Amino acid sequence: MKLEPAALKQMVRVVLSTRPDEIGCDECMDQLERFVELTLAGKNAAEAMPLVHDHLERCRDCREEFEALLKVLRALA
Repeated sequence: MKLEPAALKQMVRVVLSTRPDEIGCDECMDQLERFVELTLAGKNAAEAMPLVHDHLERCRDCREEFEALLKVLRALA
C-alpha cells in the first residue's frame, strides 16, 4: 500500500501536534452535551472545556456530531 504525499503529510502533522493531555472520542462524546449547552448559552465553551474543543478541532467525526447536535437543539429552541 502506497500513501499519497498529501496523506502522509497530514498523518505526520497529526502525530506532531498530539498533546499529552488529549482526550479520545469516547471522553469527548461523554462531555459533548455540556460543551453544546455552553455554546447555546453564548458562553465560551472552548475556554471552559479546552480539551473537548481541541479534540473537536482534530476529529472530523466528533466535530460532525457536535454540529449535528447543535443544529437540532437550535431548531428545537
